[in-house]
Amino acid sequence: MPTIRNTVAVLKGDGIGIDVTDATLAVIEAVRKRVTGFKLDFKFYEAGAGYFSETGNDIADGAEKEVGDADAMFLGAIGLPSVRHNDGTEISPHLRIREIYQLYAGVRPVKAYRNAPQRLAAPQAKLIDLVILRESTEGLFYSAAVHNRPTILTNDEAQDVLRITRSTTEKLIDFAFQLAIKRKERGGKGIVTCVDKANVFRSMAFFRQIFDERASHFPHIAKHYNYVDAQALDLIRKPWDADVLVMENMFGDILSDLAGGLVGGMGMASCAEIGDQHGLFQPAHGSAPDIMGQDKANPLAAILSGGLMLNYLGERSQCTALDDAGMLIEAAVDKGFAEGRIRPMEFGGDMGTKAVSNEIISIITEQ
Repeated sequence: MPTIRNTVAVLKGDGIGIDVTDATLAVIEAVRKRVTGFKLDFKFYEAGAGYFSETGNDIADGAEKEVGDADAMFLGAIGLPSVRHNDGTEISPHLRIREIYQLYAGVRPVKAYRNAPQRLAAPQAKLIDLVILRESTEGLFYSAAVHNRPTILTNDEAQDVLRITRSTTEKLIDFAFQLAIKRKERGGKGIVTCVDKANVFRSMAFFRQIFDERASHFPHIAKHYNYVDAQALDLIRKPWDADVLVMENMFGDILSDLAGGLVGGMGMASCAEIGDQHGLFQPAHGSAPDIMGQDKANPLAAILSGGLMLNYLGERSQCTALDDAGMLIEAAVDKGFAEGRIRPMEFGGDMGTKAVSNEIISIITEQ
């Protein structure tokens, strides 16, 4: 069979984004050699707070358009606490990229791995396997400073707009149910929960209305509802009952961090940002400049995001080799924890960035 070629735009960004991206690319190269049948061409672009402090621009000239020409985008981490705009907001070119390419489906898997830290004492915590699906282009983030949208801002008052549109929400809800179908085929629960605040806000009632309308097209998937405050409670009380949780942007931003903490921390928080024609993949953690370049960062969130990227490219190009490669990365992480071979410093272990990624590569080679 012919080799499938795809181009990946890479933005390493700031802080440990550089470290974990390098680790991820090494793992992807190892799995490519193991599986064969595909080739990835990487194109690198400067972006982030460090680049902004040097040039006054948050992304290289022309890069916003060029990354969209790639088959996928991979991002390390963006932002530095010491570098801000004059109004105090962060350097955030990735938020603009989400907007430009309408990456509305923010996929945040949350899974408990054997022998990885589990913050809940209940024995059922080992069963946590859910996805937070965060709308990523509108909601309250519609008013993010990086978009420069008109708003009310005086010395006495500030207002931001929370925007929910039918077109985007319909696509998001359909994505949620389709994801639940895929998970059910692999033994998942087959449940989509609408997380909102429909009892208070008209925008959230509209979100729920669209959820109900679209749910009728997926009769074999159960639909549940939860208000966001109750869902936060349930993520502590019984997260093992959850499957796919779909919600507005800010709610997803908050609850995905909470959920990530249940299974170890942000070093395990992989992320895919999916649109109709484009996909961006990144660890959901920040740039952690206090440990950058010290070989201390946990690269697993980035490595797992790389696996999600291979699954995405496999589905887009109808290439089973790419999908197999993505699944092999997931299996290697699972095996590494199960056999006690992965011990990140983030969890009090003795393995830094390179040691963790090298062990994943060893496991992939053995498979």
